[in-house]
Amino acid sequence: MLGICRGRRKFLAASLTVLFVPAVTWIYLFAGSFEDGKPVSLSPLESQPHSPRYTASSQRERESLEVRMREVEEENRALRKQLSLAQRRSPAHHHGNHSKTYSMEEGTGDSESLRAGIVAGNSSECGQQPAVEKCETIHVAIVCAGYNASRDVVTLVKSVLFHRRNPLHFHLIADSIAKQILATLFQTWMVPAVRIDFYDADELKSEVSWIPNKHYSGIYGLMKLVLTKTLPSNLERVIVLDTDITFATDIAELWAVFHKFKGQQVLGLVENQSDWYLGNLWKNHRPWPALGRGYNTGVILLLLDKLRKMKWEQMWRLTAERELMSMLSTSLADQDIFNAVIKQNPFLVYQLPCFWNVQLSDHTRSEQCYRDVSDLKVIHWNSPKKLRVKNKHVEFFRNLYLTFLEYDGNLLRRELFGCPSETDVNSENLQKQLSELDEDDLCYEFRRERFTVHRTHLYFLHYEYEPASDNTDVTLVAQLSMDRLQMLEAICKHWEGPISLALYLSDAEAQQFLRYAQGSEVLMSRHNVGYHIVYKEGQFYPVNLLRNVAMKHISTPYMFLSDIDFLPMYGLYEYLRKSVIQLDLANTKKALIVPAFETLRYRLSFPKSKAELLSMLDMGTLFTFRYHVWTKGHAPTNFAKWRTATTPYRVEWEADFEPYVVVRKDCPEYDRRFVGFGWNKVAHIMELDAQEYEFTVLPNAYMIHMPHAPSFDITKFRSNKQYRICLKTLKEEFQQDMSRHYGFAALKYLTAENNS
Repeated sequence: MLGICRGRRKFLAASLTVLFVPAVTWIYLFAGSFEDGKPVSLSPLESQPHSPRYTASSQRERESLEVRMREVEEENRALRKQLSLAQRRSPAHHHGNHSKTYSMEEGTGDSESLRAGIVAGNSSECGQQPAVEKCETIHVAIVCAGYNASRDVVTLVKSVLFHRRNPLHFHLIADSIAKQILATLFQTWMVPAVRIDFYDADELKSEVSWIPNKHYSGIYGLMKLVLTKTLPSNLERVIVLDTDITFATDIAELWAVFHKFKGQQVLGLVENQSDWYLGNLWKNHRPWPALGRGYNTGVILLLLDKLRKMKWEQMWRLTAERELMSMLSTSLADQDIFNAVIKQNPFLVYQLPCFWNVQLSDHTRSEQCYRDVSDLKVIHWNSPKKLRVKNKHVEFFRNLYLTFLEYDGNLLRRELFGCPSETDVNSENLQKQLSELDEDDLCYEFRRERFTVHRTHLYFLHYEYEPASDNTDVTLVAQLSMDRLQMLEAICKHWEGPISLALYLSDAEAQQFLRYAQGSEVLMSRHNVGYHIVYKEGQFYPVNLLRNVAMKHISTPYMFLSDIDFLPMYGLYEYLRKSVIQLDLANTKKALIVPAFETLRYRLSFPKSKAELLSMLDMGTLFTFRYHVWTKGHAPTNFAKWRTATTPYRVEWEADFEPYVVVRKDCPEYDRRFVGFGWNKVAHIMELDAQEYEFTVLPNAYMIHMPHAPSFDITKFRSNKQYRICLKTLKEEFQQDMSRHYGFAALKYLTAENNS
């Protein structure tokens, strides 16, 4: 009832405004200019009433007032129209039936006639124009290439998802690297009401490669020019964003601005907030032609259907060819060409308010775009310095950016209620599998973890490696969490070959890792290390999922399945490549065992040879791995024989055997049912044996486990009885599965377990 009364009061006030404003205006115009029957001076300069100067000035003032009067009349007509719309909508409003969202900001591309009746930030529906349907899909296009840009896209998408209330369709123009990274990321992110389509950026290179470009974005910085040709022909409009954008509001507000385009306006752009196009930044500075300060293309609204009808392709190509004859190259990539086209055809552009693209480059005028935090809509880090840019309020902007950078992306998997989502086969299968689990089962959480889809960001850092042409190359595979980062530099010093690592981190920890890696000369000098982030979810450490992720993304024919706590002997990489040839691993099913040792000393003089290692064993500085707590894990390696062995020798599988092995990349994956501590490697070695792999010990290879604090999972195993019961149950189920899959030959695993 209170809401109805408020609505009626607002309606009455607006009605009075409609009647009162014209009357005041007319009185001011025709009566206000006379006092006692004589004209009243409207300017302090009019000291001579009958002079020509006075007459001209009076005429100008009169014309100005007439123009203002007409504007007020237009405002009132618009307000009357809105009031009539509000009256027609009022029953639905009173019943709380909200089917649409509304834009509350006005642009500067038309006559801002609604500003008098609509105040930004007013949450009432009265006086607002319908803009975006509740379930209308918003289309966003982004050009993305390489490892760094892929990271930037994630932060941009997070900021959009955080505020959005509408379904989203991202059109990603990506190179092969970005496509691999982002396809996996979105597939494992599983955000409802979000669709992703990829377009091959490498195929578009020929469209723009003829344009010399000095900008750091390279050839990909020109690809927004060909979106009308690249995107689907039935797509009518799209918001185009740079990767260094952060949203501070619902993107639907920006989408609503399309409804304000008039006539031949087909481009929505914000004015450039630096003096670049004024040509006064330094002596002999000669920018491309632009209208005034020009426009920034970090945020673009494109009316694709109209652009196609206008033959946009021909328009920008002719302009670029003409300007390049004198300019020779672009300095700001596509932005230069967009501005040159607009200079010739200013009617194409609808100028967006500058808060839709607050540009944080050096010497920016962006401070004029906002008076308060609530004014911010879109932040654009358009300087090569990015977060290190100079700006009076940069600390605030940086904190806003870091909020999304470190925000838990899992929290963005929220449904849009009332909006039907497209059928996702993977999501449906997952729900079916989870529904088949018994939630009353004491081991339910263990079983559920097997089906949990963890958001995965492949190649978090730059990766560049071509495997050796002789087909002997070996990748070291391992997994780790935040508490093992200190091992990375040491492993890189011991192993010069390619490495594939899966890191189990939260979003905030991923950024800590990034800073750690970028601050390490050792890690930054290595481009053959693939870092794959698997984001935290659930209460268990998904050790075997991590191993599988690292295994899946190797580019070499062989892999060394290690753990992050081990340092390989110096020269092991080259030794394994020779062993691969010697033992014909390409044509035989072999698992080459690297004997494992351990030290209890944090400071160890690492043995440089087998002879030195044997001496340290005899002195008690080193031990065979886990000899004092889990002898069965490595006993079949036969360390007594290894001491004197000079040639590889074969050993047989035994219960609980879990050596570290070198295998072909086509070996079976680890079983995901085993999480945290216990049986995760044992089950894998058992499967290798079931598939008739031959276990061969390498006589001159070794690795040493370095000491560390006990992991959280081993602590849970030791202290939690239910944990141990569930692990035993999972072991039994795994053995039963082995029997069903491998038949009679797998019975020995049941027998061996019972005898152990």
